[in-house]
Amino acid sequence: MEKICTLDEFNHRIKKVVITKEEIEEAIQRAGKEISDSYDGRPILLVSILKGAFVFMADLCRAITVPCEIGFMCAKSYYSGTKSSGVVKITMDLDQDLSNYHVIIVEDIVDTGRTLRDIVKLLKARNPLSLRVVTLLDKPDRRLVDFKADIALFTIPDFFVIGYGLDCAEYFRNLPYIAEYNPE
Repeated sequence: MEKICTLDEFNHRIKKVVITKEEIEEAIQRAGKEISDSYDGRPILLVSILKGAFVFMADLCRAITVPCEIGFMCAKSYYSGTKSSGVVKITMDLDQDLSNYHVIIVEDIVDTGRTLRDIVKLLKARNPLSLRVVTLLDKPDRRLVDFKADIALFTIPDFFVIGYGLDCAEYFRNLPYIAEYNPE
């Protein structure tokens, strides 16, 4: 994808809004309540998978009403395009001892499932008290491995989405909603 320089070029790539800001806010409040009700009095570590999940993580941790800590990992499989490379690379890892926490991985989208499968395997080997996955978006039609998130806020069909932290070549993360990407 070439660099986007003008607002018109940016807006042209937004095909249509598929999940509104308000729908996202409501779903996050429900997920925050579910997590709060499940983990009250237990040590929680929310692990955001960067970069895409940072917006979701910020809003989700504010919706959780019980004490929690946060950590960050960075895993790449898309690089600069719209198709997964199939190779998951951990580029930033956690420094916490997971054996002291109930770990909740916070992800933006479960697509092929390979990235999360590999991250879950890596983190389970570190003996957390428990491990769950919460994802903003689930795209089951693209699944290449057997993987299911514990909490999925929205299920979407197989098209490329942007916004609310999700990008295409680092653009569109700042949109307050989820939109279908227009590649033309």
